[in-house]
Amino acid sequence: MLFWSLPLRIVFAGTPAFAAQHLQALLDSTEPTLQIVGVYSQPDRPSGRGQKLLASPVKQLAVQHGLTVFQPQSLRDPAAQAELAALKPDLLVVVAYGLILPQAVLDIPRLGCINSHASLLPRWRGAAPIQRAIQAGDNESGVTVMQMEAGLDTGPMLLKVRTPIAADDTGGSLHDRLALLGAQALVEAVTALATGSLVGEVQDEALACYAHKLNKEQARLDWSRPASELERLVRAFNPTPICHSTLNEQPLKVLAAQLGEGQGAPGEILDARRDGLTVACGDGALRLTRLQLPGGKPLDFADLFNSRREQFVIGSRLGATQ
Repeated sequence: MLFWSLPLRIVFAGTPAFAAQHLQALLDSTEPTLQIVGVYSQPDRPSGRGQKLLASPVKQLAVQHGLTVFQPQSLRDPAAQAELAALKPDLLVVVAYGLILPQAVLDIPRLGCINSHASLLPRWRGAAPIQRAIQAGDNESGVTVMQMEAGLDTGPMLLKVRTPIAADDTGGSLHDRLALLGAQALVEAVTALATGSLVGEVQDEALACYAHKLNKEQARLDWSRPASELERLVRAFNPTPICHSTLNEQPLKVLAAQLGEGQGAPGEILDARRDGLTVACGDGALRLTRLQLPGGKPLDFADLFNSRREQFVIGSRLGATQ
């Protein structure tokens, strides 16, 4: 038996493109039980060379559909909490919002708050689950729709969808696939909640691990590491923050790589030919197939080999300083 009226009054909170795809799925839903009464997104941020304020993908989509958008600096502010409560939401849907929700906010909707998280919880709680799954060599990933509580990604799991991680998956390709799967799962979960047919599963704390936020220092290639680790790192950190090293003390971005053959000192160039630049690692070798030099655009190594062959001298070392 339902103890609330339909349609559900839903407030959506999200910021990046991943979240916008979820919002679009809710907007496209033909379910008469769902009604979006407001959208929350992070404040507009300076972007580009001119540092003009840019609205988030979620805000842009919400404005296109005539939805009211709220952009508080924090939800710890009692005034912001009162503004949310005035919407009388039955459910708060959160997808990559980027702001902490205090308990006072979690308590406002009658059905609480749910979150679409890009991992198979309890594995990879935290900020960068997609990239960490690839980096760790996981065989599969997915999206978990969960009931939110005060802990970080610790709430009961309502619905899971899975996808294999392919040998050539990048952070970008897996992100796009999970955005699609997660959006579909979210609509399914919200619809089930509206009819009272969804029950949460408690997470096993013994299986939990944390997906730390990405930064550029973590993207620096340590050539003393095994080639297999670096190959996964290159894929995981594409399209951001992009793995990097140096060549002749100049920055070098590495956008794609494969396992190569050969041995040498870590960072030593073992071979340079059209199909890639082979570099020795602590164990094995890595063949770099797509690079970006300072001031240039990303190029397949075949193009660089044709135009700048003299820069890739066999025996020289990436990451070395004079």
